[in-house]
Formats: sequence, C-alpha cells, structure tokens
Amino acid sequence: MTYSERICHSRRSCDDGNTVMGARLMKTAIIQMAVGRDKAENIERAREKISGAASAGAELAILPEMFCCPYSGKYFRDFSEEDGPGGSAQAALSAAASENGIVVVGGSIPERSGDTLYNTSYVYGVSGERLAKHRKAHMFDVDVKGKITFAESDYFSAGDKITTFETSFGVVGLCVCFDFRFQEIARMMALRGAFIIVVPAAFNMTTGPAHWETMFRQRAVDNQIFTVGAAPARDESGEYVSYGNSIAVDPWGEVIARCGGGECTLIFDVDAGLVGEIRSRLPIIGARRTDMYEVRELAAPSV
Repeated sequence: MTYSERICHSRRSCDDGNTVMGARLMKTAIIQMAVGRDKAENIERAREKISGAASAGAELAILPEMFCCPYSGKYFRDFSEEDGPGGSAQAALSAAASENGIVVVGGSIPERSGDTLYNTSYVYGVSGERLAKHRKAHMFDVDVKGKITFAESDYFSAGDKITTFETSFGVVGLCVCFDFRFQEIARMMALRGAFIIVVPAAFNMTTGPAHWETMFRQRAVDNQIFTVGAAPARDESGEYVSYGNSIAVDPWGEVIARCGGGECTLIFDVDAGLVGEIRSRLPIIGARRTDMYEVRELAAPSV
C-alpha cells in the first residue's frame, strides 16, 4: 500500500470518487504513442488514443513531446505549423478535446513564426478552447561523449514564459522535457498554486535510464506535488530513440503509474487534496525561510 493509499484509507474510502479534501479525483491519462514519419497518421493516432482514454473515464489526457513529428532536425520545419486554428495538429487537438469533453495537453509540436521555430505545447479545454501555450524555454544541447550529441538550439528558439493554467480541479503547471531539469521553473509553478506539473518529454537511452525517474520523484518531493511525464514510445530504428517509461509520481515521491518502452496508455487518479495533506504533515513549502532566500519570477505570466 502506498503512502497515498494509507492516507486515503485512514480518512475515508477512496471508492466514492472523492478526494480527502472533498473535490473529485482527477482521472488522468498519459498517452505513450508511437510517432512515425507521416504527420497526418500521427495526428489521427493521437485522436484515437485521446478518444479511448476519454471512454475509459479520463478527464485530462497528456500526449508526448513531438507527438506528430519524429524528433529529428530534418523533420522539424516540414512538420511545423503557424500558431492558430489553421494548423492541422492544433485543430485536431481542439476537436479531440471538445468531442470527448476532456482537457488535452497536446504534447508538443514544431511551431513556426516566420523563420523561427519553437518547440510548443498547446492545451485545450473541454469545449475545444485553448487554455495554455508553452514554448520550451531550455534548449536540449547535449554532448555525452560516445553516447549522444544533439543541439536543439540548431533548430528551435527558446520561449521565455513559465506556464500554468486553470482547470476545474485546480492549477496545472506545464513545461517541456529539458525545462524540467531546472528546479526553479518547477518551484515557480508550485508557488503559483499548481498541484500537478505535466511534462511532455522525450528522454533518450542515455539520459533516460540515468535521470528520468529520479528527476520526477525529486521534483515531486521538493515541491510536494504530483509530477507526470509523457514520452513517445521507443522506436529502436529511429534516429533519436526515446526512453519511453512515461511516469506519474505523487507528492510523497512514490511512483503511481509507469509504462515500459512500447505504446501504452496509463490511466490513474490524481488526488489534489493529497497535496495539502502531505504539506500539513511535512511542511516543506510552508517552512521556507523567505527572509533568507527566494525564488522569484522575472518573466510575465504566460497567456
């Protein structure tokens, strides 16, 4: 029995669909999907999986980073689209959200603005309205000798906003992959009131085994919130091989759901009330010495 389950059973049964704080549990789906070289096929696969998740009761679905585009520089511009409803990926995400009455975190896509590209995540609400847009702020420029070399900054420009958005369950934080390595961005989202941070990501076979689970558990424990990572399924023949292993961690740092390398959809309950419960028992956030130190947001809030 996990710490989360022990708390729930110590207060009342979880089977009634309620959290310990009286708000409904948020049934959440992580969609770890294969990504091929045909954009239209990738988008259709995502729509089908979102529909399947909604049919299973999910109220929030999260797609992986570059869900409609192989993670390779030679595809980014050809698969890109301008910001707006005319983009095929954006239109499909909005439609999938409204058709299924579900909040959709649309992984990320290559967003084109003139000659500039961004690695951008779009979020749509249950009526198909856009709730948020996050441009990846930290570029994945890595050189691990003999294992992996990749410079995302050769293709994308960096965003400059910290992103949170409102849902009926509370505030949700959003960032993309490498952003989550920077503890300040996670703390700022937590200080904005986020009870969960969702991270479309694509760690590789070098960084994934080394840091993926550790990072999600670390951010969850540091900020006493839920953390969720959605990755593409692993394709050993691809130019960039995703680690997969999409994951969800509770505010006590326990892994509550996890994929392997292949395609899968994880569906699990997120109890927003558990954040307050754990913070009251172990007051990390509340015991910060803001007279000694601070983490302060400089950029204007994302819209």
